[in-house]
Amino acid sequence: MGNKTKVAIIDDEKLAQDIVANYLKAHEDIEIIAKCSNGFEGIKIINEQKPDIVFLDIQMPKINGFEMLELLDETPVIIFSTAFDQYALKAFEVNATDYLLKPYSQERFNEALSKAIIQLKNKDKYNKNIQSLISHLDEKPEYLDRVVVKDKQKISIIPIDDIKYLEAQDDYVMLNTSHGKLLKQKTMKYFERHLNPKDFVRIHRSYIVKSDFIKQIELFEKESYRAILKDESKLPISKTGYDKLKNFFNQ
Repeated sequence: MGNKTKVAIIDDEKLAQDIVANYLKAHEDIEIIAKCSNGFEGIKIINEQKPDIVFLDIQMPKINGFEMLELLDETPVIIFSTAFDQYALKAFEVNATDYLLKPYSQERFNEALSKAIIQLKNKDKYNKNIQSLISHLDEKPEYLDRVVVKDKQKISIIPIDDIKYLEAQDDYVMLNTSHGKLLKQKTMKYFERHLNPKDFVRIHRSYIVKSDFIKQIELFEKESYRAILKDESKLPISKTGYDKLKNFFNQ
């Protein structure tokens, strides 16, 4: 029993969980240690029970499979499952990460499982593939409607509308929200790409501000400006940022 490969199944559809469990009956060296139907439970199971392999659905409510990746203490070998998503499929193929496109056969399932077992023996290489996958997915051309942040053991889902401004903090970005401050391990470049430019403006290399949270712009020193926000915060504006603000408000 102790030598069996430990598996967890995370999918919001019970039928999908049952299909994976049924296909695993053909593999006596596999032990299912947990099943769950949402990302919050999934993170807890992975961090506490440490399965070797996880069958992970991408499209789930609350937290999707990709958002989960960034919140794990340690990443197991993951076999993703998804309905058709062209961008995700390309990302998997580029980064040598296996996936199951629903619906799938026992034969295709066995193939993915065999590959995952091989990857277990070379976790360093696999972890690099996962990081590469996350980087690839960060390039997806779409605007965010929320940000998922883990602060110690607490997971927060921040609607984009709640963000007042963002501040660069070394390898992190500080999200200043209606309910306080939270750190997210992303870059300013990432947020500049994924925040709708109709709502957010990068006013400085260290600051991105929600446009309707700007109260006024004032001359600070000779040819220098700063933004006064509705909470009375004062943020520096670079020359490039000032040009962006002029263009933004003249639209």
